[in-house]
Amino acid sequence: MSVIEVTDLRKSYGGRPVVDGVSFAVEEGEIFGILGPNGAGKTTTVECVGGLRVPDTGRIRVTGLDPVADHEEVTRVLGAQLQQSELQPKLTVREALELYASFYPRPADWRPLAERLGLTPKLTTRFAKLSGGQKQRLSIALALIGDPRIVVLDELTTGLDPRARRDTWELVEDVRAGGVTVLLVTHFMEEAQRLCDRIAVIDRGRIAALDTPAGLIRRSAGATVISFTPSAPLDDHDLNALPELASVRHKDGRLTLSGTDETVDAVLTLLARARVTAHQLRVTDATLDDAFLDLTETTA
Repeated sequence: MSVIEVTDLRKSYGGRPVVDGVSFAVEEGEIFGILGPNGAGKTTTVECVGGLRVPDTGRIRVTGLDPVADHEEVTRVLGAQLQQSELQPKLTVREALELYASFYPRPADWRPLAERLGLTPKLTTRFAKLSGGQKQRLSIALALIGDPRIVVLDELTTGLDPRARRDTWELVEDVRAGGVTVLLVTHFMEEAQRLCDRIAVIDRGRIAALDTPAGLIRRSAGATVISFTPSAPLDDHDLNALPELASVRHKDGRLTLSGTDETVDAVLTLLARARVTAHQLRVTDATLDDAFLDLTETTA
């Protein structure tokens, strides 16, 4: 069953379209990702879903409710952790949890929630003294304290170190395991590939693709990626003539080519013929990052 339905959503600022005809549906119990570069329209889309912004045109339903007309009812079924949110610096973790719990007629018990999110040892700590990862844990707790069916997590791990980011991913998986549908907004490919059941790729306010992570990767122009640093420059004409070649990228002296196994064989032959050594040669399957670059370049 779809718990979120977005149909032909459009939103402009100063005559500039930021969201331009976006449509998707989120099924109950899934982690649905909205992936895209900065400025693609991701946050505006989810703010419209949450009733924080009024669409110019289009239709949105959250568990059958209109986020604008039925805003109070929507806040009882949808919790949100926004991209930029701060609390009063002197507010302690306990005070924040108690305050937010008071906003709901039937809130979740914040004590087991704090325990589950590893916040119990920090209950007397002021917000300003929390680490980035602890603030994110508190943001998740506050988004869940109303016992919602759906939670929106917007750029949840931006600014976190790799360990804190992976810890937060585990928390998101735990949230879904607890029966909550997750709408996850991110621009981190690894995050989306690990967590999401399905992903909508948004570029320039439009959906470039919507599929499972594996499906998006299969749709990539190149299923195999070969990367190396050549000991001497290779002729662009020779590279572009490689069979089944999908793309060639140059960065800091390193070449990355996507294609098929036939492309890989041809690259090795080209290197031997040109007597060029491939330093730090790697051959891998395509990733969501490769698929994302192909999809967004196609829509440029």
